[in-house]
Amino acid sequence: MAKNKKYYVVWKGVLPGVYSSWDECKKNVHGYENALYKSFPSMEEAQQAFSENPWKHLNPKNSKKSVRTEKSSLSVSKSEIVTNSIAVDAACSGNPGLMEYRGVNVADGDEIFHVGPLEEGTNNIGEFLAIVHALALLKNDNKNTPIYSDSVNAIKWVVKKKCNTKLERSARNKAVFELIERAEKWLHSHDYSNQILKWETRSWGEIPADFGRK
Repeated sequence: MAKNKKYYVVWKGVLPGVYSSWDECKKNVHGYENALYKSFPSMEEAQQAFSENPWKHLNPKNSKKSVRTEKSSLSVSKSEIVTNSIAVDAACSGNPGLMEYRGVNVADGDEIFHVGPLEEGTNNIGEFLAIVHALALLKNDNKNTPIYSDSVNAIKWVVKKKCNTKLERSARNKAVFELIERAEKWLHSHDYSNQILKWETRSWGEIPADFGRK
């Protein structure tokens, strides 16, 4: 009996896209660190999945399905991810440069908030602001949801309640510094019980909130 035809989505690899054979897919993921890819039973499903956040299809609750990763240990490591959580990330074009940040649900990849782009920011500032933004939203909703960030510096800054940036204030980045001041003020005037967790990029791939511009 002939095997059912499969179509392969490569979200992260040499050349992301939809492929109609395993050989084509393999060429784009073999040897590529933390490649993200998966097979689907129809071209329509594959094309739809390619247009969506990969974590909607690769998160652990779908582990019974055929999920492929370049590292065999990756799927095991992903079992440690708390799917009922928020992931945050920032992107910056230049250093400093146009900065933006956002937060998404880890379980389905749905975007919760997106701020920017703002002139003359840095990636670390964006990461810091994203964590505080998520904390404030969750506090307002009285939720104890964990927050993932892949920035060690930003997590430290939040714990210390201080954005320890070396960026100098200017007329162009006035909006960025106003957000920093508001975030620091919030941290000093509110308590929270949410866990701020480090996203292990080396084991799990890019954080779900990643802007995909690397």
